Amino acid sequence: MIKVVYIEHSGFLVEMGDACFLFDYYQGELPKLDQEKKLFLFASHAHHDHYQRKIFEYQEQMPRTFYILSKDVKRDALKHGGREENTWFVKPDQELDVEDCQIRTLRSTDEGVAFLIRYQGHCIYHAGDLNAWYWEEEGEDYVMMMRRNYEHEIRKLSGEPIDVAFVPVDPRLEGQYAKGLDFFMRKTRTKYVFPMHFWGDYGIFDRLRKESCTEEYADRIMEIERPGQAFECV
Repeated sequence: MIKVVYIEHSGFLVEMGDACFLFDYYQGELPKLDQEKKLFLFASHAHHDHYQRKIFEYQEQMPRTFYILSKDVKRDALKHGGREENTWFVKPDQELDVEDCQIRTLRSTDEGVAFLIRYQGHCIYHAGDLNAWYWEEEGEDYVMMMRRNYEHEIRKLSGEPIDVAFVPVDPRLEGQYAKGLDFFMRKTRTKYVFPMHFWGDYGIFDRLRKESCTEEYADRIMEIERPGQAFECV
């Protein structure tokens, strides 16, 4: 069983077996965790809504704490509590093994990386800011480039069996907000997908239910109603 707790924005806590995984925390209440478990903390990039120095408090409480941070976080992290002995700074298209946790990174279409994680037979995907950022005001050439770059990265996961995925659905993209999610769900074999990066606009889930493109996988979209909400993914 995989337990998922929504913190805020793109921040999630995942618990399974003897380990916890905290992704892109930047605000909200930090959960209290079992000190006997391993803790893996991820930051996909240095943007303020994906990285918060407060995450370094955990290493004072939990003896087996490991940080996997995008390389653009390095300078700030080492200046404000990060330690090189339990921190890995990663770049796109990298693979590493940290305490039996296999981690693969993809190149973001914004900053930093996305994470694909395998642990004890389970697979988790956290997109960070890897998304189809269709800012129409940037012009047609930009939109086409963004689409090409995003689809190139997601095709690396084609057919991948993923237990839990966290994927952006940013309402600022207006009519294009679900494009990235839809392409991801059609290219991967994801059991549970958690829309994220919706800036507190919980109405986005009503919109997703009404989209014709989501009909095939609507039962796999997990609907978030509030910070702190917990889900059990079997």
